[in-house]
Amino acid sequence: MSPIAVKTVKALCLLGVALTLAACGERPQTIGGLSGAKRDASPVTGTETMAFRQSDWKTGDQTSWAQQLKARAQYGMNDYSRATN
Repeated sequence: MSPIAVKTVKALCLLGVALTLAACGERPQTIGGLSGAKRDASPVTGTETMAFRQSDWKTGDQTSWAQQLKARAQYGMNDYSRATN
């Protein structure tokens, strides 16, 4: 093999390693410091549509939100309690 071919193969291998290592990097995915970044609203604030809202739940009330979650966990939404042997 000629010296030029050996140098070419080495250069291609180094280029392949450099591209592989460059693809492994990841940028941080933080929201802090960005201007115009929007944070999620609290789940207690509810939704605009009435389709998914319970009738006895009051929008923005932390106590009624906790009671709805407790009732949902106890009555039918808990797969472990519904499982039969």
